[in-house]
Amino acid sequence: MRFHFKTSYDTDIDLFPDWWKRGLYLALLALAVALPFLINDFYVGEATNVLIWAVAGLGLMLLTGQTGQVSLGHSAFMALGCYACVLLMEAGLPFVAAFLLAGVVTGLVGAAIAVPALRLHGVYLAIATLALAILADDIIVLLAAWTGGVNGKYAPPVTILGVEFNRWSNPAAWYWLALAVVVLVTWAYRNILRTPLGRSFAAVRDSEISAQAMGVDVARTKTLAFGLSCAITGLGGALMGLFSEVFNNETFNFLISIQLVMMIVVGGLGFIHGAFLGAVVIAFLPQLLSIVTDTLGRGVAIPGLEAAVFGGLLILFILFEPMGLYGRWLKIRVWLELFPFARKDMFRRQKSYLKTERLR
Repeated sequence: MRFHFKTSYDTDIDLFPDWWKRGLYLALLALAVALPFLINDFYVGEATNVLIWAVAGLGLMLLTGQTGQVSLGHSAFMALGCYACVLLMEAGLPFVAAFLLAGVVTGLVGAAIAVPALRLHGVYLAIATLALAILADDIIVLLAAWTGGVNGKYAPPVTILGVEFNRWSNPAAWYWLALAVVVLVTWAYRNILRTPLGRSFAAVRDSEISAQAMGVDVARTKTLAFGLSCAITGLGGALMGLFSEVFNNETFNFLISIQLVMMIVVGGLGFIHGAFLGAVVIAFLPQLLSIVTDTLGRGVAIPGLEAAVFGGLLILFILFEPMGLYGRWLKIRVWLELFPFARKDMFRRQKSYLKTERLR
């Protein structure tokens, strides 16, 4: 077991607790950079899809995992980020400027929507945001002059410094682009958690009454969390639309929101690692189901199988492992470090609410 001796506030909020973790993440980053040289083009495309889902998942994780606000409407903000980026590129802006500006626009719209929406709590907030996701489908159709409606739009080519990124002719370049976005978003996410704002997020998540008593402006904190979350999710939506090259109102339907929620719950709610583990599940589970149905069902498609498996998996994790895949790994790691002194009661769940939350 490694013991971390913190001698100052700077070491307490350091990005990496020790040299071992720093070296481990640097090695992981080096492996990620070299991955296109180790696998074929098909799996490079799948890895790119995982990274795009991870960006969108990090956005929802910031809101739900760090601030405790459940949203089922983030597919609408993915759509907004995608259409904003494409329209700005069609207006003549270079990709990098259009991409960043699309995130800003999505964040501002999300913060504006959050002002009335975040007066709700729990399931009521989830229903309100789900209505937003369903409404976004109709808005895209009504704004056909800009969005293309049901016919959709073709994404313009992505060009950076004269280099064109095409998923078919050069999948490795698209992978590295998605990897760069993931690294920057993860770095920004981690640094937000180190700030007083990040600690305010945790305080609001644990108990709004207690956060108010400590001087936290709950309404402002929730609004900032929603805005930042939507901005990151909008970047994920922009990458998803540009990567798919063709998209319409059905590309970002409300089922995407359900998949995002499932992704962060299965991966590990409240953990950055959980967004990546959940993205792997979301990206590869449909492929696994396709292989299984082709093998056992001789190519016969089973309607609703994917949705049923996703829903069943979500229920199982909520009931038996609410900390997700990363939480399970943490338990295994602690058990190995403390063996033979580890006890099962160490991981007993707290099933009662804080008394201060009963006042809400």
